[in-house]
Amino acid sequence: MDFPIPVRGTERARRRLAVAVVAVVGMVWMPVVSASAASHTATAATAASATVGATTGFTSFEAESGALSGGAAVTSVTVAPTDQYSSAALEASGHAYVRLGGTGQSVRWTNTTGQPISFLNVRASIPDSPSGGGITATLDLYVNGTFRQALNLNSKQSWVYEGNNNYNTSDNQSPADGNPRIFWDESHTFVTGAPIPAGATVSLQKDAANSASFYDIDVIDAENPPAPLTQPAGSISITSCGAVADDNPTNGSGDSQAIDSGPAIQNCIDQAQSQGKVLWIPQGTFYVKGTAGLHAQGITIAGAGQWYSTVYRDVPVPNSTPLAALFSVTSCTVRDFHIDANAVSRSTIGGDGGAMDTTGSNWSASGIWSQHTMSGFWASGTGGKVSNSRLTSIWADGINVNNVSLGADTGNSLTVTNNFVRGSGDDAIAVNSVNYNTNSDGTKTYYHPMADVTVSNNTSIAPWGGKGVAIYGGSGHQVANNRISDTARYIGLGAGRFGVNGNDLLSATLAGNTVLRSGGNAYSQGQPALHVGNGGDGQNTGIVDKVTLTGNTISDSLYDGIGFSASTNTLLQNNVIADPGRNGVVIAPPFYPAPTGSATITGNTLTGLKTGMTAFANNSSGFTASLSDNSWQGTTTPEGPYGGTPAAVPGAVQAENYDTGGQGVAYNVGSVNGNGTAYRSDGVDLETTSDTGGGYNLGWTSGGQWFRYTVNVASAGTYTVSLRLAAPSAVTGALHLSDATGTNLSGALNVPATGGWQTWTTATASVTLPAGRQVLTVNQDNGGWNLNQLTFAAPGGNPTPTNLAAGRPTTESSHTGGYPSSNTTDGNQNSYWESANNAFPQWVQVDLGSAQSAGKVVLQLPAAWGARNQTLTVQASTDGAAFTTLKSSAAYAFDPATNNTVTITFTATTQRYIRVTVSANTGWPAGQLSEFQVWNS
Repeated sequence: MDFPIPVRGTERARRRLAVAVVAVVGMVWMPVVSASAASHTATAATAASATVGATTGFTSFEAESGALSGGAAVTSVTVAPTDQYSSAALEASGHAYVRLGGTGQSVRWTNTTGQPISFLNVRASIPDSPSGGGITATLDLYVNGTFRQALNLNSKQSWVYEGNNNYNTSDNQSPADGNPRIFWDESHTFVTGAPIPAGATVSLQKDAANSASFYDIDVIDAENPPAPLTQPAGSISITSCGAVADDNPTNGSGDSQAIDSGPAIQNCIDQAQSQGKVLWIPQGTFYVKGTAGLHAQGITIAGAGQWYSTVYRDVPVPNSTPLAALFSVTSCTVRDFHIDANAVSRSTIGGDGGAMDTTGSNWSASGIWSQHTMSGFWASGTGGKVSNSRLTSIWADGINVNNVSLGADTGNSLTVTNNFVRGSGDDAIAVNSVNYNTNSDGTKTYYHPMADVTVSNNTSIAPWGGKGVAIYGGSGHQVANNRISDTARYIGLGAGRFGVNGNDLLSATLAGNTVLRSGGNAYSQGQPALHVGNGGDGQNTGIVDKVTLTGNTISDSLYDGIGFSASTNTLLQNNVIADPGRNGVVIAPPFYPAPTGSATITGNTLTGLKTGMTAFANNSSGFTASLSDNSWQGTTTPEGPYGGTPAAVPGAVQAENYDTGGQGVAYNVGSVNGNGTAYRSDGVDLETTSDTGGGYNLGWTSGGQWFRYTVNVASAGTYTVSLRLAAPSAVTGALHLSDATGTNLSGALNVPATGGWQTWTTATASVTLPAGRQVLTVNQDNGGWNLNQLTFAAPGGNPTPTNLAAGRPTTESSHTGGYPSSNTTDGNQNSYWESANNAFPQWVQVDLGSAQSAGKVVLQLPAAWGARNQTLTVQASTDGAAFTTLKSSAAYAFDPATNNTVTITFTATTQRYIRVTVSANTGWPAGQLSEFQVWNS
C-alpha cells in the first residue's frame, strides 16, 4: 500500500551539493550515566544499555528522575499516541519531562559523577510568543540550595505549527494554526564561581524574576571540561587574518553588532592551504554572516575545544538564497570546536544550511559540537570518519554519510563512531546510498552504491522528525552497539532503501544495538521500533536482502517491536524484545506491505507481551518465515505438513489439513470461530461438512485471511485444480492460490451462488507448478464462502504456454528519464525501458518469484519504432548473485515489419532470475526494451 512519504525524504533527495568534513581526536570522553532510568524502561534493556552507546565526558540527569519541590510535576507518555501529531513528552528524552509552572517550583539532582561540575547544558522548553517567533527568559540555578546564577533560555529556535495543512513541515511559526512541534532547545554555559563539588545538589528553580509562564525541563548534561587546547606550533590563527570574536551570548539569535569574520576566516584557510599549515580557531565566538560558506581542502582545522571555540552562522531571516554548509571541506581534518547558527527552520526561508559537508579520502571529524544547523555532517568519499562529536537541536539529519556530498559519487569505508546525537529533525544517523538524482534539465546523475560503512557505539536520543539510526541501501554495512531511544514519530532502527532513487540494500549486519521507547505514529501508521525491508521511505520499491540482526535489545516499543516489509534472506537471531506496546514480531505490519520475502527467525526472546497482543504474526501469504527456538513458540510445532507428510499432487488436498505452526505461520485468521475442535485443537474456522465424503470444511472466510498447505508435486506442469465450494450468494474475486513467494498462480477466482453454506459446487482453475515439495496458499480475498477440498488433476500433454515474467518485478543497471525497467513487464508494448546513455553494457533483469522452467525470451520495442540491431546476452540465476549464460552475445534485429519482436530460445532451464544485457544498439546509444517476456518450457 502506498502512503504519504515524509517531507524529509523529498528534502534529502533534492538537497545539497554535499560536504567534506574532517577531524581528529580532540578530547577524552567518559561514559554517559543517567541519574536513573525512566520508570517504564525494561530492566533487561537498562542492563544492556550500559554496554552500548557513546562514551562521553558528560553525565545526563533526566528531569523525571530528579527530586521535585513546590508543586513541580512530571509529564510522561503512558500510552501510545492515537493521533499523528507531536507533544512535548513524545519529543523528550525518556518520553518524560518536569514542568516548573509556578514560582518556587524546582527540580533537584545530586552530583553523583564523582567529579566537580563546571559546565551545564540544559534541554528545556519555554513558551512561544503569542504571535510566534519565540521569547527569551531566565531560569535560576541553585547549588546546595543557594542561588548561583540565572541561565539564559529562549524559544526562538523551537515552536513551529502543523495545523492548517502544515503537517510534517518546520517553517510555520504561526501559533494560530495549532498542533505545535519542536518544543525543545538546548542551552549551555559555564557555572559561575567555584565548580559544583561531588555530592552537592544542583537545582533549577522558577523564581519571581523568571518571566516565562512555564519551564519544561527534559534533561541536564553536567561535566567538567578540560582546559582549552593551545595553538599548535606553526599554525595560522584566524585572528591573524582579521577575524574578531564576539562573546555576547547569542541566546537564539546573533548579535547584530558582531563583526563578520567570514572573509577573514576564508583568507586564512587559503593561506593554510598554500602553506601546508594548520588553521587555528582560538577561544571566542566568530561570526560568519550572510549566505556564503567556507571552503577548505587538504588541511587541518582545529579549535581550542567545543566549549571554547565557536563559529556562528548568522543568516538574515527570512532568507531566499539556498545555502551550502557553513564548512565545505575536502580531505581535511577538522577537530575541537563548536558550530552554531541562527536558523529557525530546516528550509531556505528559515536560514538553513549544514554545519559541515565533507568528501575526499581519509578525512576526519572529531570533537565537533553542532547545533541549530540543517545537518551536522553530510559526508561522502572514502575512508572518512566522524567520531567523538556532539550534535544537539539539529534541524534535519545529525550525521548523514552518503555517496553524493560535495559532488562525489562514492561513499565507501566510512566510519561513524562514538558520537552523541539528541533532538534531530530527521535521522539522527543515516547511511544514505543514492542511485541517482534528477537534474534540473531532467537528466539523471548516477552514483556508485555505498559499501562497508561502520556505525558503532553511538548514542541517538529523541529525534523528533526521523529515525534513530537508518541504513538506506548499499552493502557490507556494520551497525553495532548503538543506543537508540525515544523517537517521537518514526522507527528507531531501520534497514532498507530510501526512495525510488535509492540503491538497493544488499547486505548489512545489525548487532548488539539497544532500541528503547521507539517507533511512532507519523501519518497515523503506528511504526515499529525496528524495521527491515522496503516501503515507507523506499516507497515499497527495490531489494532489501541479507540483513542480519543479532544480539539486539528492543524494549518498550510504542507499537510493534520488530516489523518486516518486503525483504529477502533476513536473519533475526538471538535478539531480545521486551515489553512491546503492541505485538512482538510482525511481517507486513500496517502500512509496510510484504507481498514477498523470506526470513529466518530463531533463538529470539520475547517478554512482557500485553494481553490480546501477538508474539508473532505473518500477515503476508507471500512471505516465507522459518521459525525455530523462539521463546514464544514453546511447544508449538513449527510449520510443516499436517500429519507429517505433504499432500500428493496430483491428488486431493483437504481444506481442514492446513499446515501446522499456528497463527501467523501456517494460517492467518482474524478470530477463532470454528467448532471443529474434535479434529484440530486450534478450532480455527472448521465445521462439519455435508459434502460428499464428509469430514470438515473451512468456513468463516474473510478478506485478508490465508491458509498454507505443504504439497509434493510429482512432476512439473500445468494442473487443473477443482475446488469444492459453497456460498449462499455469489462472491466476486473470492480467492486465489499462490506459491511461497506470493506469486499468484490461479488468478482471481469467483464463487457462484450455491444457495447455502452446505450446498456444494465445483469451480476450476489452472495452476503451473514445478516439481517437488512446496507450500501453496489459499488466500481469502473476499469472504462469504466455504471450502471443502482442492483436487489437482494430472497435466495432460505439454504445459500451457505462459509468460512467467508478466507483472513480475524487475531491476536494472540504470535507467534514464521516466523509462524504468518496470515498463518491460507491464504488458504495454508502447512503454519502454531505456538505460543511461553512452554507458554500455547495460542490463535489465526480471524476478520470476521462484525457480521456474523456462526455454525462451521474447523481447519487444514499440511497434512504431524504426529498425535497429541490439547486441544481447541472456543470463540466468537461482539466487540473483551467480549468473550463468544461456545465450552468448549476438546481434538481434528489431524490425517494425515483424512487430519489433525478437525471440531468443535456449535449452530449458529452471531459474528464478533472467537477465538480458545490451552491449550495443544501432538505433540509440542505450539499451532499450518495451517488453521482456520469459516463456515456460
